[in-house]
Amino acid sequence: MFLELTGSRAPRKGWIEVICGSMFSGKTEELIRRLRRAEFARQKVEIFKPGVDTRYDETQVVSHVGTTIRSTPVPNSSNLLLLAADIEVVGIDEAQFFDAGLPQVCAQLASQGVRVIAAGLDMDYLGRPFGPIPQLLSMAEYVTKVHAICVRCGALAAFSHRIHASEELVHLGERDSYQPLCRGCFDAALTVTEPAKP
Repeated sequence: MFLELTGSRAPRKGWIEVICGSMFSGKTEELIRRLRRAEFARQKVEIFKPGVDTRYDETQVVSHVGTTIRSTPVPNSSNLLLLAADIEVVGIDEAQFFDAGLPQVCAQLASQGVRVIAAGLDMDYLGRPFGPIPQLLSMAEYVTKVHAICVRCGALAAFSHRIHASEELVHLGERDSYQPLCRGCFDAALTVTEPAKP
């Protein structure tokens, strides 16, 4: 009643949403879906991606099925604070490739009234927690874990098995480099590919 009489609005409330899962699980597709809904509601939306991710396009965020949305590539998480002024909804794709400061940046944006939606791999190719995602998961109000389908047995897949020879932590690739696997098939694949111990 008081708000109606004064004509003022309640302060905007922000929060953090995380969409995580394996390769080919639909993380980016879900991120784009949420951002499109926000745009439809005439909210000010901006999406960011790490500058290192140039697989499909220099500036567009592109899902594995080809859905696209305009984005701004940034070299590190601190750039988000500078570029998100007056934005109501911030989307972050491939969040696992950002630096360790990303969770605090997301928390600061949320405290300023911004809805932050981050999508990324929760585990690397060896099944270990990946980059800033674990801390971001613990700070988020909403977490959505999406799954792919295991290419070997058809069960739900939560792991990204690398079939490319690279041992670098960050190796950008697609179906020629990664397979989504369930836990059993992932464990079996690691046993086969791990070098013999002396």
